[in-house]
Amino acid sequence: MSDEVAVIEFPTFLQVDLRVAKIMTCERVPKSKKLLRMDVDLGFETRQILAGLAPWYLPEEMVGRRVVVVANLAPAKLMGLESNGMVLAATGANEGAVPVLVTVPEGTPLGAKVS
Repeated sequence: MSDEVAVIEFPTFLQVDLRVAKIMTCERVPKSKKLLRMDVDLGFETRQILAGLAPWYLPEEMVGRRVVVVANLAPAKLMGLESNGMVLAATGANEGAVPVLVTVPEGTPLGAKVS
């Protein structure tokens, strides 16, 4: 993967709707080595999000976490299931490094905008 990143203008960045969500349920996707299926509560609605985190996180470790999600990402079909957002995680420079979920403190309101 290249270290080059496209430069975007601030108005473009503002188009990304980052929100606080709580993972309510989480399970492995059958026949997938990588995918977890989560129901996340955004405060104003619950959504299904799929994430390629199964190699690093057990479903029971995910439930209850308050994470940051991209709430306005176009829906995508993965393994026949619709994903309606993206859970953010930081990754190290080393290939195979464990992704670290972007989390917020327990008292942070669900649906709060992140900027």
